[in-house]
Amino acid sequence: MQTRKITSAVPVAPPSLSRSATLLFAGASGLSVANVYYAHPLLDALAADFAIPPAAIGGVVTATQVGCTLALVLLVPLGDLLERRRLMLVQALALSAMLALVALAGSPLMLLAAMLLTGALGTAMTQGLIAYAASAASAHERGRVVGAAQGGVFLGLLLARVLAGAIGDIGGWRSVYVCSALTMLVLAMLLWSGLPRLAAPPQRMPYRRLIGSMFLLLRQDRVLQVRGALAFLMFAAFNIFWSAMVLPLSAAPYSLSHTAIGAFGLAGAAGALAAARAGRWADRGRGQATTFAALVLLSVAWIPLALLGTSLWALVIGIVLLDLGGQAIHVTNQSMIFRAHPNGHSRVVGAYMLFYSAGSGLGALATTAVYAAGGWAGVCLLGAGVSVLALVFWAATLRSGTACRVVS
Repeated sequence: MQTRKITSAVPVAPPSLSRSATLLFAGASGLSVANVYYAHPLLDALAADFAIPPAAIGGVVTATQVGCTLALVLLVPLGDLLERRRLMLVQALALSAMLALVALAGSPLMLLAAMLLTGALGTAMTQGLIAYAASAASAHERGRVVGAAQGGVFLGLLLARVLAGAIGDIGGWRSVYVCSALTMLVLAMLLWSGLPRLAAPPQRMPYRRLIGSMFLLLRQDRVLQVRGALAFLMFAAFNIFWSAMVLPLSAAPYSLSHTAIGAFGLAGAAGALAAARAGRWADRGRGQATTFAALVLLSVAWIPLALLGTSLWALVIGIVLLDLGGQAIHVTNQSMIFRAHPNGHSRVVGAYMLFYSAGSGLGALATTAVYAAGGWAGVCLLGAGVSVLALVFWAATLRSGTACRVVS
């Protein structure tokens, strides 16, 4: 006589992503995004090496940003179509090749083309890792894991200028890209061996439909629209400061070097690390409270920033507050949109980051014109105005009930 084993349904806690995998996501995100920003403190060396007029050398940064935007539309959504671990390996190897091409560039045209592709692959890999982390994490820890990965992005973004300036001072600008190309090769091996293996997407939609679905999200999804608008204003404020900061610090009475100015990114890194906890609060349903506190910090930060002419310590305090508020908003935004779209992380992060790209570009463009007309005081008024506008917009969506639906 056979007996059947009867098992009762006992609730089992969902598995958590290992600490080593979380750290790998954070470190890889920071290293990949840094490639997009290495050129900023090296522009004078690039202008001298390629005989590019100072007024036109900004085209190097523009080419990189064009690559970033193209990646958000054309490459980042591939994570919802292809197996993520293999995709990360291919992108890391391709990025290493592009960085080597930058180091070997012999003409301005070759430099610009390599920079455009570096921006595209660096952005695709960074945002792909964020979406990968969100997919690998369980629902109860997704905000924490995304917060850790996004903390790595902010650290990479802020410290890239410091690292590039230091290596460039020692071995020249080409050595920066040689070192980064080798680093990406090592990172490719670490990603292949250390990232969790996820199942391939169950539905293989055509590539054209995949891209079209991302724009459908932009047109129809209120969660993405509200959080994207907040990201647009936050990143505009962020770049209003960082794009203009070099102007007063490089002039009298401070007359600081590019390396010294880049070192102020260390203060921003402290704020970015502190804000990584915003993901934990979003996991606990406190996304709106976190958003309010972060927007207040973003607005208040401009008070000490306005004192740059009299105190560098006030500047440091302002940078910490600005980056703490901005990073907390960014992590909370991503936690909410990932929760609303559990099966389309790559497309939703690509669509969301389009707001980032637009806000960053417009903020940088506006701040140079305002600085020429109104000096540092004008820049701070502009930044404070954009930050307060973000707070007012969030409050309006809260009253209308939109923000409440975002949390549900």
